[in-house]
Amino acid sequence: MTTAIGDAGEQLARLVSHGMRDVPDFPEAGVLFKDITPLLADGASFAAAIKGMAGLVEGPVDLVAGVEARGFLMAGALACELDCGLVPVRKAGKLPPPTVRRGYALEYGTAEIEVPVDVLAGKRVLLVDDVLATGGTLRAAAELIAEAGGTVVQLSVLLELGFLGGREALAGLAPLVSLLRI
Repeated sequence: MTTAIGDAGEQLARLVSHGMRDVPDFPEAGVLFKDITPLLADGASFAAAIKGMAGLVEGPVDLVAGVEARGFLMAGALACELDCGLVPVRKAGKLPPPTVRRGYALEYGTAEIEVPVDVLAGKRVLLVDDVLATGGTLRAAAELIAEAGGTVVQLSVLLELGFLGGREALAGLAPLVSLLRI
């Protein structure tokens, strides 16, 4: 058996690994989707993952920014654990103005996201998502947060798909932590 690797240790990496299932050809042919629903549905495993992510946060944060949609789940729980605020990174057209918007490339297409501009100025932000693939979503989100006046102090993900090069695409933005790297 391969050793599970992650920034919070082998035991938590293994727990995250066992809490996921692979869904072939979703959302389109050729993509192997990593479904975190089993992890979320197990209260003890979800709590352990959130505590593990919170334990990797270095320094104070004012806000946790979560990327739509599964990143919202991680970010909301993390904001409660860290006793700080929450800000959504939404798909374009879902937030009331004023917002800033940016397009980016996905592993299997393109998309646009936006953030509110009236809550980020001067804030130290932990940017969270469930899975890091190519890095396009997190890079766009980090750039939007900076454009809105916030400072991304750390990036945090549940799962990092290292073979897709996302870590390299995020180089220079902020320190990146992941509970499981495959």
